[in-house]
Amino acid sequence: MKGTSSWLTSLPLQEFGFVLNKQEFTDALHLRYDLPFRNMPSYCCCGSKNSLDHALICKKGGFVAMRHNQVRDLTVNLLMEGGCKDVKPEPTLLPLSGEKFDLRSTNTSPEARADISARGVWNTMDKTFFDIRVFHHGAASNQCTTVDDSFKKHEDEKKRQYNRRILEVEKATFTPLVFSTLGGMGNEAEKLLKRVAALISVKRQMPYSDCASYIRRKLSFCLLRTVLIAIRGYRGKSLRMENPNSDFDLVEGSPVQY
Repeated sequence: MKGTSSWLTSLPLQEFGFVLNKQEFTDALHLRYDLPFRNMPSYCCCGSKNSLDHALICKKGGFVAMRHNQVRDLTVNLLMEGGCKDVKPEPTLLPLSGEKFDLRSTNTSPEARADISARGVWNTMDKTFFDIRVFHHGAASNQCTTVDDSFKKHEDEKKRQYNRRILEVEKATFTPLVFSTLGGMGNEAEKLLKRVAALISVKRQMPYSDCASYIRRKLSFCLLRTVLIAIRGYRGKSLRMENPNSDFDLVEGSPVQY
C-alpha cells in the first residue's frame, strides 16, 4: 500500500517527530516483515490470548481510541496548515426537526457529531465534514475481504451513517477518512491528502511533491507510533495510592511543623 513504508525512508528528524527508539524501530521492522514479536505476554489483561491482531483491536487500555484521536488531531493540524478556515474538532451536527431519510442506517441521534469540520477544503466557502476510522485488517470482521475491499466497505459504512444527513440538513459535504493500522488509506483519504498538499504548496510556495511527501510521512509515523504503543502499552488498572496523605497525617486547621 502506498505510504506504508514512508517512516522507513525518513531522516530521523526530532523536530518533525520522525524518531523511533531502538525498541520501537525493532518492533516496526517486525511489523513490516510479519516477524514474531519478542517478550510479549502470552495473555492480555482482558483474559484473551495475546497476539498482534488482538493487541491492535483490544479496547482495554484506551489505545484504540488514542489511535483514532491522534489521526484526528493530525488531520486538524494539516487542514489549518493548508489555510482552511473554521476548522473544528468534533463538531455537533444540527438537530433534526422531523426530517426523514431513505437509509435506516443514517445517524439520527440528537447528539450526533462528526470528527472534523472545515471550510475551504474543496471550495472556498463550502463546509465539509469528516469522520475518521482506523481499522485493522487482521480483525475478524475484515479477514474475509481484501485490503482494498475493506477500505471500500468502511468508507461506505461511514457514508451511510452521515452522508444524507449532512447533505440535506447541514447543506454541506461529507468525506469519510479511512486508514489502516499498517499505514494505508482509502480513496477518499487519498484525495484529501492530495488536496491538502496542494493547498500547503500554494500557501508556502513549495513543490507539491515535497508537501505530499511530508504529509505521508506525518501520517505514517502517527499510525506507526499508535500501533507500537498498543503492542507494548500497559493495559492494567492505573496505580493509585489508597491514602495519599497518610505519610503526612494532616488535619485541617492544624499547624504544620517543620
